[in-house]
Amino acid sequence: MSDALIERLLQGGLDTLTMVAASALLALLLGLPLAVLLVLSAPGSLWPRPRLHRVLGSVVNGFRATPFIVLLVALIPFTRWVTGTTIGVWAAVVPLTLSATPFFARIAEVSLREVDAGLIEAAQAMGCRRWHIVRHVLVPEALPGIVGGFTITVVSLIGASAMAGAVGAGGLGDIAIRYGYQRFDTRVMVLVIALLIGLVSSAQWAGDRLVRRLRHR
Repeated sequence: MSDALIERLLQGGLDTLTMVAASALLALLLGLPLAVLLVLSAPGSLWPRPRLHRVLGSVVNGFRATPFIVLLVALIPFTRWVTGTTIGVWAAVVPLTLSATPFFARIAEVSLREVDAGLIEAAQAMGCRRWHIVRHVLVPEALPGIVGGFTITVVSLIGASAMAGAVGAGGLGDIAIRYGYQRFDTRVMVLVIALLIGLVSSAQWAGDRLVRRLRHR
């Protein structure tokens, strides 16, 4: 293996980690409040707003139903407006975030809905305000499921970041296409696949371990 190839793989791995980390953080910061709002605004919930709930649900479902490669192309004008470019690592963060946020929001929403209603009723009986219930009951009780869902989101982002390499986003996907597929170099393809498997396995292992710790706290 040449030094130039090693350098490309290291840079590609760093670019992939940057894309995934930035997109995952933004998806967490945007997706969790969205999930809470979806739960609170549902009919019969703590803050019922059926019309708002329907609108949010439709937007989330629309983004989730759009294949990532289609979303990637459709968001080119918005990506250019936000980042000033349509290629590179940070340009890829925009569609990655907009794809991962509704995905994570739905998973987090399911976890929040599974919180025992008796705990919420007990908190209400004690005079807790709505946001106190969210902060001290809903989110803490649903935390293992939320972390598990976030782990799934990170794993999906790793795959999507590789797909984004097809349109000049950089990272391991770009290396696999330019130096593996287009040059018919099977060795490069195998190395990139091995690195992606390693990233996915590491993310899954870390997430599973954190979930186990939260469930046994």
